[in-house]
Amino acid sequence: MPETSSLPDLTSRRLKSLDTLRGFDMFWIIGGDALFRKLAAVTDWHWADVVAGQLTHVQWAGLRAYDMIFPLFMFMAGVAIPYAFASRLERGGTRGQLLRKVLYRAAVLVVLGLICNRILRFDFANLRVASVLGQIGLAYLFASLIVLYTGSFRARLMWLVGILVGYAAVQLFVPVPGVGAGVLTQEGIINGYIDRMWLPGRLYGKVDGVQMFDPEGLLCIVSATGITLMGVLAGSVLRDGKGGGTRKAVTLGVAGAVTLGIGLAIAPWYPPIKAAWTTTFNLQAGGISLMLLAAFYLVIDVWQVDRWTFFFRVIGLNAITIYMAPRVIDFPHAADFLFAGVAPLVGIYAPLILIAGSIGLKWLFLWFLYRHKVFLRV
Repeated sequence: MPETSSLPDLTSRRLKSLDTLRGFDMFWIIGGDALFRKLAAVTDWHWADVVAGQLTHVQWAGLRAYDMIFPLFMFMAGVAIPYAFASRLERGGTRGQLLRKVLYRAAVLVVLGLICNRILRFDFANLRVASVLGQIGLAYLFASLIVLYTGSFRARLMWLVGILVGYAAVQLFVPVPGVGAGVLTQEGIINGYIDRMWLPGRLYGKVDGVQMFDPEGLLCIVSATGITLMGVLAGSVLRDGKGGGTRKAVTLGVAGAVTLGIGLAIAPWYPPIKAAWTTTFNLQAGGISLMLLAAFYLVIDVWQVDRWTFFFRVIGLNAITIYMAPRVIDFPHAADFLFAGVAPLVGIYAPLILIAGSIGLKWLFLWFLYRHKVFLRV
């Protein structure tokens, strides 16, 4: 079951920068994307067009800012692992207790993912089993197992390298029957072949109306463990008592730049594909995530320039809640009820008022939970 916890217990063991970055990431899911796309549509502002252009997914190969939302969230889940595990061990917890907690959390996330995919309709023939929350939960599970059963930073780094290299080898060199090896198309990639063979339920990705792959499919879960492990390593650096905050931020920033550079260098031959979670996608998304974490950590936790963070922290402290809430609460309808009379007063900007109103209602909902110290943690 979800847990409720007092705010002091939460914040005393959490990086303020991590909650802020998580809230910033979720902001685009709860309506920030729609707000800026609509702004570009109703104005002739060039910068708005540029931002809006980054707020759509690429069709297959490539990477835009919008493609960063999911991997950044998984990266941050990894960052929290060293803090959570160390906190429990310091309170006298055992590895067995940690393992049970990890298994519980993974199972809850898989179940929540099925609920989001409407399992409660009991239409099992058309149920999509793979899900965003399920992938987060299972990748978190695998990364946590690596942390629990390895004793050093170096060993975890070797696991990360092994996952990235091994996954690339599978995608590039293992042949798909009737297609061959290294065919990185929606029809030919090995991810889709394995999903069609072994993944139960409906597949999300279609080609000409035929189900071909799932972007949260079986191999994607394995690969996504990689970016979660990147977060684990970043969290280990931040939690390490050696070195000052500035040095840690620089270390993460440089590591991110190098990781991104490697991803960019091999992209012409092995492109970043989010729907297949290629190793190149892991490298590019992981590099950007490292640099974002470094920047947020430096500004918020080291320089303590944090007054601006409250808006995002309210979102970040209940990220799973606000991901699921719109499925049962019609925020846009409520915004229309409250602001439909005011919106026409601003002419062409009327749609912006309604979108902003919906975002505002979601934030007020989260703020209410924040004020009452209720946080959904799985």
